[in-house]
Amino acid sequence: MDLRQILQDMAKGETFVKNSPSPHCAAGGILVSTSSSLVSAGTERMLVEFGRGSYLDKARQQPEKVKMVLEKVQTDGLVTTIDAVRSKLAQPIPLGYCNVGVVTEAGADIGHVKVGDRVVSNGPHADVVKVTKNLCATIPDGVDDESASFTVVASIGLQGIRLAGPTLGEAFVVTGVGLIGLLTVQLLRAHGCRVLAIDFDESKLTLARQFGASTCNPGAGEDPVAAGLAFSRGQGVDGVIITASTKSSDPVSQAARMSRKRGRIVLVGVTGLELNRADFYEKELSFQVSCSYGPGRYDPVYEEHGQDYPFGFVRWTEQRNFEAVLDMMASGQLDVRPLITHRFPFEDAPKAYDTLTQDKSALGILLRYSSPVEERMVRRVTLKPGAQFNGQKPVLGFIGAGNYASRMLIPAFKAAGAQFHTIVTSGGINGVIHGEKAGFAEASTDVEAMLASPVINTVAIVTRHDTHARFVAQALRSGKHVFVEKPLAIDRAGLDEVRAAYDEAHQAGHGPQLMVGFNRRFSPQVQKMKALLNAVKAPKSFIMTMNAGAIPANHWTQNNAVGGGRIIGEACHFIDLMRFLAGCPVVSIQARRMGDSPGEAIVEDKASITLGFEDGSFGTILYLANGAASFPKERVEVFAAGRVLQLDNFRKLKGYGWPGFGKLNLWKQDKGQNACAAAFLQAVQTGTPAIAPEEIFEVANVTLDVADQLRHQ
Repeated sequence: MDLRQILQDMAKGETFVKNSPSPHCAAGGILVSTSSSLVSAGTERMLVEFGRGSYLDKARQQPEKVKMVLEKVQTDGLVTTIDAVRSKLAQPIPLGYCNVGVVTEAGADIGHVKVGDRVVSNGPHADVVKVTKNLCATIPDGVDDESASFTVVASIGLQGIRLAGPTLGEAFVVTGVGLIGLLTVQLLRAHGCRVLAIDFDESKLTLARQFGASTCNPGAGEDPVAAGLAFSRGQGVDGVIITASTKSSDPVSQAARMSRKRGRIVLVGVTGLELNRADFYEKELSFQVSCSYGPGRYDPVYEEHGQDYPFGFVRWTEQRNFEAVLDMMASGQLDVRPLITHRFPFEDAPKAYDTLTQDKSALGILLRYSSPVEERMVRRVTLKPGAQFNGQKPVLGFIGAGNYASRMLIPAFKAAGAQFHTIVTSGGINGVIHGEKAGFAEASTDVEAMLASPVINTVAIVTRHDTHARFVAQALRSGKHVFVEKPLAIDRAGLDEVRAAYDEAHQAGHGPQLMVGFNRRFSPQVQKMKALLNAVKAPKSFIMTMNAGAIPANHWTQNNAVGGGRIIGEACHFIDLMRFLAGCPVVSIQARRMGDSPGEAIVEDKASITLGFEDGSFGTILYLANGAASFPKERVEVFAAGRVLQLDNFRKLKGYGWPGFGKLNLWKQDKGQNACAAAFLQAVQTGTPAIAPEEIFEVANVTLDVADQLRHQ
């Protein structure tokens, strides 16, 4: 038996269980063998219903995404955009974030958690989950697994309460008493507050009364505002926590009208936000939207890299909220047993989701896991039994199955006729999804085992940038041909490691091929430009403009130690492209970035890079992250011998002054991914590099020099 995980198909709407290898446990993380998990009635119902909706329904629910799609149509063309949208929707997403189990493996730098501990985490519905140390908490002995499964969802309500700041004796209203709302009622009661619960479902109000709340049912003709004023003895309630899910703005409007002067309103759920200024202005009300389960949420430094916030300055983080909820359960002040409405064996998960969407009274739906723990820890699964391979041709192992790998690179290699053997990912499930689709024989989470396979002679590396150099060096030393998505390395140490491994592998004069995924030089229009420029002996002048678009400062690509920054991670494409079109080595580098500015967290990704070449040619790359999304993303212009070539977004190529050439337009954008993959596979078979190795190392060195100049201005 393999590890199993629940996925939601966002295109077709199917909810299904998929087998996959056990995740890889890295430093700062743990593996948890699941015993119980809770289906989030609100969030997961919304995701399932979204997946089951038509394309029109999906568009109506996400108007901001529709705008992005229309902008992409303008710049990239209709066919490319349709392909991108379909590909995005075709990628199933994991469901669930309320997990309980036992720690089976712990990486370095974990601290408070050890193997054998029972923990809660925000891991998905799966036999084994991988989480980082700040996203789990140890379960006290007095709390059973089923109760602990409510910890994460209860923390969502707790964070809303912390923002509202209730004090002993205050009158609070909870609007919408679904699962989170009923937990919020109990937590407010534990704070010593009087609580009024408002909902249209009488069965949920019955539970609220069981927990000590007064109730109001608008569906039975009761007026929420009047009920709130009466409950507060005519003074207005001290606070309102909205845990409802509705498109209507009524819950916020009613909250304002029932509140006292300077009352507090916190939105935990999802509602319309058409507000009446007068309702808030006259009472000086505060209104705040709560962010999930507490400080640290969506902060990659906290969640992914395990850096905690100082206890004395941030008393309640998401992890500490987990611990507080568990303490409340252990003391008996929070009782979740009455909220359990359904239990399903994990194997019957699709039935659980049918219940979720068909039975609106469903609250606590629990999944129970009973398979033997040792059977879940398999690191490799077979996708294509009995697969045969021709060892005289490239037999590929893939490391990585992220967005670019799954949407672009794997299909490109498949179109080129590659033999797919093993796809390796750290989490396992992505490898299974995309491995099955592409025809891989196996999916794995064990890189070393894949590199040790005598059947695999070629490796493609499409992982996070900071892992490229290490994996390339490992693969070369294993005697494998290597294709690595750019960049080759993000620092000098990494580049030196790759150079040493390459030289070592070629000591006898012939060794494995090495290629970086500089696909743009292989695009049909760039190939045409190169052919035209080959006939020109005079120096050339290049202008390359990349309208890169803004990426948040906390995105991993902006982190110099992880992504290398956008110049190393992305602008290297254009350094290579200019080197290819110039056809001779770079002899000078001048780089200038935007000056430091209080309004710009990142300035390195707004830069000008001017390169001089051995034959007198020169060119400027404008890498700009401060442009409009509706403007074409990439433009290449070449001036030479009284002639001009202009390439717009790899769709339209126009020549000015070229005898016998006027234009070459494509009906679909082609950045050369397919031709790039085919060229690499041919190089493996023929032994003739698709890109000269010295050119690969030259471009890597130039890119690092550019980044150094920009960072020391």
